[in-house]
Amino acid sequence: MSVPLACRPGCGARCIAPSISSPIPGMPQGKPAGVRCVQLTDDNRCAIFGRPERPKVCGGLKPDASMCGPDDLYALRWLRELEQATAP
Repeated sequence: MSVPLACRPGCGARCIAPSISSPIPGMPQGKPAGVRCVQLTDDNRCAIFGRPERPKVCGGLKPDASMCGPDDLYALRWLRELEQATAP
């Protein structure tokens, strides 16, 4: 069973690896997998975290030990593999 975690500060993997089909401020068509979200700041933090305009899907993907692993590169790789495995 996975252990719930808080996001690792400055990781940004959840804002880069997955595709997002719902509108994001500055990205009205969402974003493709592997594309950096325009709301991801230079220090890899979400500029709209906790705000109502943040897509629900962003808050739905909760970090856990199996996804985040020991470092940011691991998390990015894990999420890319998940994206590929679940692509239509």
